Amino acid sequence: MTKSEAPEQSPSRLIDGRIEELGDWRGEMLSRLRALIRQADPEVVEEWKWRGVPVWEHAGIICTGETYKTAVKMTFAKGASLEDPSGLFNSSLEGNTRRAIDFHEGDKIDEAALKALIRAAVALNTSSAASRRATKKASARTGE
Repeated sequence: MTKSEAPEQSPSRLIDGRIEELGDWRGEMLSRLRALIRQADPEVVEEWKWRGVPVWEHAGIICTGETYKTAVKMTFAKGASLEDPSGLFNSSLEGNTRRAIDFHEGDKIDEAALKALIRAAVALNTSSAASRRATKKASARTGE
């Protein structure tokens, strides 16, 4: 069987595989973060992008789950636009768009604050998507 004939694995199975292949605290952390994302947004869609990055989407990208030697990085695509009252963001703070949370071995997760941040990202995505749809409809009506 050639590579093109091989059945493509679903993004969820690819994420399962990444968690399993890590086999250490990073896999456990990625698994826990994934569970919290699913709890915060039961309608989340899992994707596998950029040659091996788990991505969670709902009306756009919510966040990614990158794994490095000493960290699991949860990058929020529109993090700079989100309120972070608990101060979870600790990485990628200099940009105008993204924000990230680096988790290290032994870190405790503030689950309530993280789920609130995930829900805020979903709300931002869905409001942005609704705004884009309204703009398109208005443009279509006015012939712009």
